[in-house]
Amino acid sequence: MPLHVVGLAIISADGMIADAAGRMPASIINPADQRFYAEALDAAAIVVHGRNSHEQQTNSPQRRRLVVTRRVAALAPHPTNPKAMLWNPNGATLEEACAALGLDEGVVAVVGGTDVFAHFLPRFDAFELTRAARAEIPGGRPVFPGIPPLTPEQLLAQHGLRPSPPRVLDAEAEVTLTTWRR
Repeated sequence: MPLHVVGLAIISADGMIADAAGRMPASIINPADQRFYAEALDAAAIVVHGRNSHEQQTNSPQRRRLVVTRRVAALAPHPTNPKAMLWNPNGATLEEACAALGLDEGVVAVVGGTDVFAHFLPRFDAFELTRAARAEIPGGRPVFPGIPPLTPEQLLAQHGLRPSPPRVLDAEAEVTLTTWRR
């Protein structure tokens, strides 16, 4: 299997992934989603995120990762994590970055933030979009640029992805998961 790019995010009812300071508020953290997320990342060949994003889970140190940054020209070793590379998409392709970590196939799990998700919008093979319908984050950071006025679902559809029927992860908390596929 070649590289298969999958986005994963939990969003508030208004399409936000974090508050204005970039912190994920407790209102969108859900145990059922956290289990789904951990299993998806454990199955991934590599995790891609911005320098301010991190999944902060027990298995995080074991995962290979690309940290997206403009601070390097193309690729550079991560200063503290031997399983990670710093990657500037303007200087190296995803394939080149993955090859630098010994990968040429498998799931590339993209976990944010906003600019990283935007970079991959044209390339996602799938996007696992969890929505916490009871939470709102006024003035927060959206999952994709352009929210509002558009919704995350409208942006995914504009980029050629189509939804599966939503799956209820936590009925009481109104947390659902929709898989969008190309």
